[in-house]
Amino acid sequence: MKIPTSIWKIKALAIKEARDILQNRIYLLVVLVQVFIIIGAVGLVAVAAVASDPTLLDQTGVTSALNIGLPQNLEGSSLSKYLEDEKITLNYYNTTDEAKTELGKKLVAVVDLSPSGEVVVQMDNSNVFYPVVSTKIRDAVDNFNTENTLKNAGLNQSQVNIIQNPVKFQEIKINQDKEVPLALDSPYFVEVIYGFIVPFILLLPFFMASNIVTDSVVGEKERKTFEVLLMTPLSSYMVIIGKIIPILLFSLIQSIAWIAVLDLLRVPIFNAALLVVVLFFMGLAFIGLGILISMLVDSTKEANSAITLVLVFATFILFIPLFVKSEIFQGVFNFIPTVLMVKLAVSPNIQPEIMLYLLPTLIISFLIFVGTVRSFRHERAIRL
Repeated sequence: MKIPTSIWKIKALAIKEARDILQNRIYLLVVLVQVFIIIGAVGLVAVAAVASDPTLLDQTGVTSALNIGLPQNLEGSSLSKYLEDEKITLNYYNTTDEAKTELGKKLVAVVDLSPSGEVVVQMDNSNVFYPVVSTKIRDAVDNFNTENTLKNAGLNQSQVNIIQNPVKFQEIKINQDKEVPLALDSPYFVEVIYGFIVPFILLLPFFMASNIVTDSVVGEKERKTFEVLLMTPLSSYMVIIGKIIPILLFSLIQSIAWIAVLDLLRVPIFNAALLVVVLFFMGLAFIGLGILISMLVDSTKEANSAITLVLVFATFILFIPLFVKSEIFQGVFNFIPTVLMVKLAVSPNIQPEIMLYLLPTLIISFLIFVGTVRSFRHERAIRL
């Protein structure tokens, strides 16, 4: 079967554009920077999840490095026992005043009993683990106060223990062979990673491409080769397709690579094929917009400024719905492509009709493409 000549011409233009992109050192540097962004983002969320979760801190052994001070007379008391149960390291001092001198240095908190029997806690609020230590001390103090109340009511220690620990249960895991290997078993980690980091990382190549692609037309103008492009024996549609294909493919390849990197970091992404479809149409819109802006301005500086403003607005539209919990607007938010990406990424079981939410993105991408072609055709008619 003979391949139409127009296909060969588009291929030739696409190869030329691809060569220009690969020779752009800034673009290659941007690709490398994205790797560090991915690793850094996942790492920061993991650290934040551990720092805010007392259970994870216990599992990692961090809490044993957190020191609180008590006066010597509290050693062996029920209060110290409850504090030890929270896996915090206790340091005893001759007096409370002596312990206070170490607050903010060695100690995160100082705990004491007032003459009336009330627990007095002084905390170093500047410590990064202050929220976790505060929670642990509060739990220990609650248990201590409950014990005193029950004992004052005439109960013995055995009865107090039964009341404070009424239920003991054993967790039995099933279907462990189907368990998804996740970097951290933390609700905070899952919410932030899938609710923001994953769509941000997968869209990052297209954000970067939008800036790079502005050179596609305005760069031709500055190099005085734009008229040569206008005189090529290709229709306006073919020229735009030839310019879009290389950067779109490069961006899709990067996003697929980032899915693999996330999987290596134990952040599994489900429905990768459908995600690539969503990314294709979103990328088409971003890159088409970049080319359209490139044709409407006369310098690279103007093009970069314009595309930056567009990306700021797009970021607001795409990511704000991920943080807004509203039943009123949920029906509208479902059509935001980043919301669709989150739904696809988090679960292997999806309904096929969910892809109908992609329809507005498809329409917008098509309209941007048509607008870009018309703008190029108009430019061609004026200059030739």
